[in-house]
Amino acid sequence: MKNETLSRENKQYIKMTETPVTRLVISLGIPTTISMLITNIYNMADSYFVSKISLSAGGATSIVFGIMSILQAFGFMFGHGAGSNISRMLGSRHIEKANRYASTGFFCALLCGLFIMTFGLIFLTPLMRLLGSTDTILPYSKAYGFWILIAAPVMTSSCVLNNILRYEGKATLAMIGLTTGGILNIILDPIFIFKLNLGISGAGLATAVSQYISFCILFSMFFFKKTQVTISLKTVSGNFSELKDIVLTGLPSLARQGLNSVSTIVLNAQAKAFGDAAIAAMGYVGRTSSLIFSVGLGIGQGFQPVAAFNYGAGKYSRVKKATWVTLAIGATFMGVISACCFVFAPQIIGLFRKEELVMAIGGEALRIMCVFLMFLPVSVVATMLFQSIGKSIPALILSCLQSGLFFIPLCTILPLIFGVRGIEVSQPLAYFFSAMVSLPMMLLFLRRLPKDED
Repeated sequence: MKNETLSRENKQYIKMTETPVTRLVISLGIPTTISMLITNIYNMADSYFVSKISLSAGGATSIVFGIMSILQAFGFMFGHGAGSNISRMLGSRHIEKANRYASTGFFCALLCGLFIMTFGLIFLTPLMRLLGSTDTILPYSKAYGFWILIAAPVMTSSCVLNNILRYEGKATLAMIGLTTGGILNIILDPIFIFKLNLGISGAGLATAVSQYISFCILFSMFFFKKTQVTISLKTVSGNFSELKDIVLTGLPSLARQGLNSVSTIVLNAQAKAFGDAAIAAMGYVGRTSSLIFSVGLGIGQGFQPVAAFNYGAGKYSRVKKATWVTLAIGATFMGVISACCFVFAPQIIGLFRKEELVMAIGGEALRIMCVFLMFLPVSVVATMLFQSIGKSIPALILSCLQSGLFFIPLCTILPLIFGVRGIEVSQPLAYFFSAMVSLPMMLLFLRRLPKDED
């Protein structure tokens, strides 16, 4: 049994350090991209089916998206923090230390999800107000948000399981868990909302059920030993420095997702002045752009284990090549999809709601977004490069730029000058400015990479 384990570890090491870089990035990126697409499609499915209830119900999905961003923020912090360290440990052949990172990251995320669930359910009404609910949206956001909070523990811990699988180079196993939950959510939505007459609560219940099932599938990969690392209470690290490694490495993800949540609150607050139609329209634009963004992010997440593993193994030339390959693939795919969405922007928004004001605001905002999405792969690849190899400070800086240091001031100031148009251009401009800062930082680092170790 021990020989079989060693043989499996050696095969995985050879795969990650000797497979041609372009093929490896694509092979790991495709399953991750499919997972991201399915995840975003079922988020859009929620918005689509709920929008058929009423305009205010449609706005509620935009409000509750802030909670989901908070859960993802902590899930990704522990997931990327543990995963990056695990991949580098596997690359340098430190298996026991990789096990400690895996168990510590998982149980920290689980406890964090339990805390958010408890706190959120106790203060549900003020939380929904804080996230931007109007009087008309509040009843819907509370009904929907209740079930999202019920699923909070598995949403955070699933992020860790998913990222450990990806960073091990087993993106297909991660895809199975995520896509199964996503497809189930899409199937359950119309059944719970319309057939069982549960309304917006049915959409929330469908999400909760699918999240728990997805968690069980992901955890089964570890239970049946499909992975190199194991998860157990016995291997939770008592070493503070290892917990610090996880938190510091994952901090850029917390900052990025946390600021996304804050940005959603700011966006909804600014849109509130223009009515429920503006809140709903910008929510639909956000869902659609997230779907486009998932392509670039999926390829980028396929790049992360390649960068981390080979950096840990001292194969620096492969890290450099993987960076350029990922950037080229991401920009190409993003450009093609953005062009298609630009042409059919009003029709895409019309799939959610047919009100003239919603289509006008949403259609224009989506077209502006599509033009500037071309700049997004630069900042995404740069951030993922630094995070994967454990350079937490530059990764943290770049993570804060896009959704925080650029977007929040733009979204606060521009609507005062340009009205609703200011809201529409805030996020696209944030993408552009982030790329302009990320590119020179990435180029400088790649130029300073040493020669490969023997």
